[in-house]
Amino acid sequence: MCLIALAYRQHPRYPLVVMANRDEFLDRAAEPAHFWADAPHVLAGRDLLAGGTWMGITRQGRFAALTNHRDLRRPVVEGPSRGKLVREALEQDIAAGTTAIYAGLNLIHGTVDDLRYLNNITPHHQPLEPGIHGLSNALLNTPWPKVQRATQGMEEVLSGRQDHLIDALFELLTDEATAADEHLPDTGLSLPQERALSSIFIRTPGYGTRCSTVVLVDVNGRVHFQERSWPDGHRVVQEFNVG
Repeated sequence: MCLIALAYRQHPRYPLVVMANRDEFLDRAAEPAHFWADAPHVLAGRDLLAGGTWMGITRQGRFAALTNHRDLRRPVVEGPSRGKLVREALEQDIAAGTTAIYAGLNLIHGTVDDLRYLNNITPHHQPLEPGIHGLSNALLNTPWPKVQRATQGMEEVLSGRQDHLIDALFELLTDEATAADEHLPDTGLSLPQERALSSIFIRTPGYGTRCSTVVLVDVNGRVHFQERSWPDGHRVVQEFNVG
């Protein structure tokens, strides 16, 4: 994923609310969310190049989601696909020391009632505090414009009427507004590239938002997982209920 906003222990009905966009090269083959044939308890999309995933949840209540950390001034790390780490995190706890072999990353992982945040930049591994959090291609809650728009929007949605909660969260994920140049992060990209990547929903030649996902976990542990993707320019909606 390249943008995750989540409300953790903030909502009276849903202790976990997640909305996320996966941004990727358009020609990188992937499967939409499904229960994996070789791991039937795992619900996730699948990267067909390396076999991992970007976000998933299991029937046992484990959740994991990853974003890349973008800083082109850091030394290049030619490690394994970071999607493999997400796959591992859906099965077991991840030790911070094991992530040094990967390129820069952020990982939210654990059981739904005991989530943790890990990055291999500072490095840092800590319990996820109750609250509304945002994560893009910097560290957790770094105030990039897209992160601020996403978390503020989520807070407004969750404090309002709940009859169209999922649609309202998906609407936030389709925001294509770019940030003003003076508010753009400096990650080593050119100014036009930083500008193009500053929107919540990204649409550029060859690269962009491939799918959007909303996950709701209620107080009884039931999961609603909905993914909307745009292969060939047509929206495909998939819904799963677990629990």
